[in-house]
Amino acid sequence: GLVAVYFINYTAGLLSGTGAATFGTDDEITAFAAPLTLYKYDLRGTNSFDETNENSRENGTSVFSQVGTIQLKKQDAATRKEMKLLGYGRPQVIVESYSADGTSTKFQLAGIENGCEVAASSASGTAMADFTGYNLVFTGTEREASYFVDSTIIGDTTNTVVVVGV
Repeated sequence: GLVAVYFINYTAGLLSGTGAATFGTDDEITAFAAPLTLYKYDLRGTNSFDETNENSRENGTSVFSQVGTIQLKKQDAATRKEMKLLGYGRPQVIVESYSADGTSTKFQLAGIENGCEVAASSASGTAMADFTGYNLVFTGTEREASYFVDSTIIGDTTNTVVVVGV
């Protein structure tokens, strides 16, 4: 399952070889040229990130579809404004999920070249125990699968500055 999601205002050139991101021998992102601001949302419950490789022999193409489904369990004026801004932009998204052994977490960057589209909707339920919050779906289409990000650069202030949201 997912632990947290981090939204980044779209940063051009992370994959272009301009030095905006540094990659290790396994293509893991090990550094950013300038600190990126990450807007973090801690997650609980039903959240997912899926990536599908779509190939076309007829066209000779291969793309990766990246889809995240997120529930933020709170509604307030500040979060409403953040959801509106996410819908206007095309952020890059880092998802933090549990590793296979469940003892650590891993980070993956979606939308590295093209960013992601974010659709937000609010829900208030009908009964007292129903979900109240925001449902987010982010989608990206990339030439390559999402890149892993070295966990030591998340929040180290040299590479990233984390701003905690909801």
